[in-house]
Amino acid sequence: MADPKFEVVLFDIDGTLLSTGGSSGHAWAHAVRDFYGVDFDVDKNTGKGIPDPEVGREILRAVLGREPTGRELLRLMRRRMKYLPGELESATNFVVQPGVPELLEHLTDEDVLLGLTTGNVEPAAHAKLARADLNHYFSFGGYGSDASERVELTKRAVERARRLADEELPNEVILAVGDTPRDVEAGHGAGIRVAGVATGEYSVEQLREAGADWAFATLEEGLPA
Repeated sequence: MADPKFEVVLFDIDGTLLSTGGSSGHAWAHAVRDFYGVDFDVDKNTGKGIPDPEVGREILRAVLGREPTGRELLRLMRRRMKYLPGELESATNFVVQPGVPELLEHLTDEDVLLGLTTGNVEPAAHAKLARADLNHYFSFGGYGSDASERVELTKRAVERARRLADEELPNEVILAVGDTPRDVEAGHGAGIRVAGVATGEYSVEQLREAGADWAFATLEEGLPA
């Protein structure tokens, strides 16, 4: 399981801990339809691992043909949150990734500090975790509502871990876990090591090529030992 030298583990959500079965894209699509009267396939037209505010900007650029204003972005994000809980609840193909509950329970038993590093805005992150019954494992994180760049929100998660622990945790004892090359880039940009997990759209080999310090097929394999 987890190497005892890791005192903090920061998890990405989508593709790493769970898959929403398209719930998030459906909620975005409802919001776009409400305001602009068009059907927009969010999953096909936005990148993976991008923080929610940037997803919203990409949607609005495509729909409006120009750079959106801040108010337009906030309005769309609020409307998306109106639909997200219902979409999550009704999703028939929502799944918790293999080995996740067991790993989180083990890390908790070992007193490892668990946090999030996710492009989801904070309310969306906790809506997804609630559907998976995983919220109780996480007491802090870095969210898409903190920064529009993955590296910056990962840095925020690291800062919060140190504040909560009330000690200057060195980078060497902090690990990020994610399923995309963006997760790898963000973790390294924040000065910490990264374990890639191939439960999203990228293979073990692709995650290794992206620079992951370790890469696993699923979290059933545990974390670096």
